[in-house]
Amino acid sequence: MQLVVARIGRAHGIKGEVTVEVRTDDPEMRLAPGAVLATDPASVGPLTIESGRVHSGRLLLRFEGVRDRTAAEALRNTLLIAEVDPEERPEDPDEYYDHQLIDLDVVTRDGTPVGRIEEIAHLPYQDLLVVRKTDGGEVLVPFVAEIVPEIDLDEQRAVIDPPPGLLDDRAEIAGSRSEGDRGAGRDGDGS
Repeated sequence: MQLVVARIGRAHGIKGEVTVEVRTDDPEMRLAPGAVLATDPASVGPLTIESGRVHSGRLLLRFEGVRDRTAAEALRNTLLIAEVDPEERPEDPDEYYDHQLIDLDVVTRDGTPVGRIEEIAHLPYQDLLVVRKTDGGEVLVPFVAEIVPEIDLDEQRAVIDPPPGLLDDRAEIAGSRSEGDRGAGRDGDGS
């Protein structure tokens, strides 16, 4: 199975180095010197990593045969793709590869079917599970332990504990009011 592990950014310096946007939790293994990576577009690769280093918090890579800034800049926006055994699992039992999560059935804690995971959205602040609901709609589920307490790859399901309003677009009011109570009006004077 092929996984995107990085995207090449701009050239760095004049000797063929490039910045990369890492898209793997295991860059030490996937982006190590000697790694041969397929590319998208395919016509650019495969690329073999000659060396890598961190500079100002960014990973810089140099590829075999890329010796100057012009050649490095020509690689910009190329996706780097690693071949991964589909049965391989991350070392941390609470981590998952995207391909392991896609197509899992999603159910609530009480077993109510919600839908199926279509994709994983990797955002800067957290990952979201994009779930196609059984009614055809779509819901974005924050991929955090409080909301997704269980992933069972053997049973091919994700169990969620959705907060009020996540699935039905109707948030519950934190307090309870009896029918006779009047809340404050829009201008706050109770009318």
